[in-house]
Amino acid sequence: MADEKRLMKGNEAMGEAAVRAGCDAYFGYPITPQNELTAYMAKHMLDHKRVFIQAESEVSAINMVYGAAATGARSMTSSSSPGISLKQEGISYACGADVPIVVINVARSGPGLGGISPAQGDYFQSTRGGGHGDYFHIVLAPKSVQEAADLTFEAFDLADEWRMPAMVLADGMIGQMMEGVVLPQPKDPATRVAKPWASGNRPAGRPVNHVDSTHLVPEEFEQANIARYKRYDEMKKTLVRYEEQHVEDADLILAAYGTSARVCLGAMQMARKLGLKVGLFRPITLWPFPEKRLGELAGKRFLTVEMSMGQMVEDVRLHTRGKSEVSFYGRCGGMIPTEEDVLAEIRRILKK
Repeated sequence: MADEKRLMKGNEAMGEAAVRAGCDAYFGYPITPQNELTAYMAKHMLDHKRVFIQAESEVSAINMVYGAAATGARSMTSSSSPGISLKQEGISYACGADVPIVVINVARSGPGLGGISPAQGDYFQSTRGGGHGDYFHIVLAPKSVQEAADLTFEAFDLADEWRMPAMVLADGMIGQMMEGVVLPQPKDPATRVAKPWASGNRPAGRPVNHVDSTHLVPEEFEQANIARYKRYDEMKKTLVRYEEQHVEDADLILAAYGTSARVCLGAMQMARKLGLKVGLFRPITLWPFPEKRLGELAGKRFLTVEMSMGQMVEDVRLHTRGKSEVSFYGRCGGMIPTEEDVLAEIRRILKK
């Protein structure tokens, strides 16, 4: 049975969800606008007699996460945009070693140090594997505090199931806002996925596992990468999630994720009241991306709305295969589009 609804800030709700999911070890480094998450973990991980370490840098933190996860622990970190950039090498190592970790990015504006206001300029970094080499990892995009908690809770199971990092890509708005949230009951440790591959001390008679991303024999390395991409193909068939409203009769479909999708929902409702046939398509898994469904909707007009100069719009154009007119509306630098802004763009496109 779930808890009663409580009012929580998004950062704290994600922290509590991680604790309830059975996070064994948290390693982080402060950065706005996710500091409440780190502070929450500092208190509550110690309350549960689990590991919390504020590392000396983001680079140290992600390598601690990688090391703990290699022993089979449920290991997590959180940060914001430039901090995630510093963690990309470690995330690439975890992907190359097939080690499950959970990473939360409460994104802020950039590039560079940028500002502390919400933004969605980390889409490319998150969905293209922001480090070196051939890899992807799970990317989940919540639109509310409730969904941020739910997806964080689930991210641990998904990471373990598929043996790869799972990232929750929120933004400063979702991290800082307060909403009602119903938290899940704590995860029963007995239900966790077994990890016979993990390193560490083993009972007599069992092999000592070596967890590493190093491959010095090219022929073997190629086969390891090919096998990983076969797993990615399977994930594209089973893990894709999205939400859609009024897409079948729509003359124009709004495509957005996270905070932008909340704005688009309001704009869509305003447009419908004016008699405009507008729908909404919201990816929840940014990787794997719902490319098949977009292909099915190809031919309809799209307006992609983002808090960036335009990143997800490239995937919308790609997967509608040149059959759709795809427009873009974006705000950046920490600016957030309003429902009225989006409605005005809808009317411009539909000439209403």
